[in-house]
Amino acid sequence: MLLESFRYTLAEYYLYIKVFHIVSIITWMAMLFYLPRLFVYHAEQYENAGFRSVVELQEKRLYYAIGYPAMIAVLVSGSLITLALPGIMQSGGWIHAKFTLVLLLLVYHFLCGFYRKKLLVSRCKSGRFFRIFNEIPTLFMVIIVYLVVVKSF
Repeated sequence: MLLESFRYTLAEYYLYIKVFHIVSIITWMAMLFYLPRLFVYHAEQYENAGFRSVVELQEKRLYYAIGYPAMIAVLVSGSLITLALPGIMQSGGWIHAKFTLVLLLLVYHFLCGFYRKKLLVSRCKSGRFFRIFNEIPTLFMVIIVYLVVVKSF
């Protein structure tokens, strides 16, 4: 009974929650796109201490002040949308594929945090590695958007 009442309330605010979700996704993806680009510069200019101190501060702020809040907002608003649409989990395999890719984006997010900390103490990977690493969220985003819009299976 309480869950049904909560779902009814969520349904009333569904469009507002969806707007918040989309804005949160855009913000989170911006961090996931830009932070590895900073890693490229960090790795390639590792010997330049002045540059390194600036990029380390940028990485920290981007990761903790933008990335974390946006990620949490995506997860909370996405969970609320899922609760508001009780049949969504039976709508096809596309939703399960989407959730799997979102889980992989979470892994990527925390991997970015791992590399950020590693770069504080050593040049752990090359600029070339981070250039390739930087393409992963773009690929996931394209597939997720396709799944949500086309719902092909």
